[in-house]
Amino acid sequence: MTLVGLISDTHGLLRLEVVAALAGVDHIIHAGDVGKLEIMDELRAIAPVTAVRGNVDTDEWGAATRQHRRLD
Repeated sequence: MTLVGLISDTHGLLRLEVVAALAGVDHIIHAGDVGKLEIMDELRAIAPVTAVRGNVDTDEWGAATRQHRRLD
């Protein structure tokens, strides 16, 4: 069985409680509004990540991606 963690709206902040809750998942889906590229790096340290760009993801890294595109 594959365990998937679902998160959204981090807005550039990944709380320790969230990291603890995602521990042990096989894959993470971020459903938009990542906020900072560093959040993706932190999530990838836990498990592979698939994310969509949200309306706050306007920095160069976010603008260079398409919605529904895998960011890893």
